[in-house]
Amino acid sequence: MEIIRRIYPDLGLTIGAFCHATRVGDLLFISGMTARGTDAEHGDMEAQTDAVLGKIDHVLKSEGASFEDVARVTVYVTDLADFEKIHHVRKRYFGDNLPASTLVQVASLIGSHLKIEIEAIAALPDRR
Repeated sequence: MEIIRRIYPDLGLTIGAFCHATRVGDLLFISGMTARGTDAEHGDMEAQTDAVLGKIDHVLKSEGASFEDVARVTVYVTDLADFEKIHHVRKRYFGDNLPASTLVQVASLIGSHLKIEIEAIAALPDRR
């Protein structure tokens, strides 16, 4: 099965040896996104979560999908005390279409000012 690697210019270049997403058949694997490069980069958890989900939304829309198509997310945070703030923002994006999810606290992300990173897997809709 072919693996299609995607870079989305509107999201800026990645800072490592990876692409923004890969598509394998009807599955879309979205790399971990942070608020890096956005106005929220130095903001609080709520602002950074909104920026991250905005980037994921951009990827999904570019592939003809939406948050309804997200099957799973993995969320990395630097402080679990911000749980409620994260989920307040997530509900705006996912509504009632909640994905399977794992939330993990980590010591640090790629930048010490970054508070959250989210990766996602979506099942792309059949648009025949």
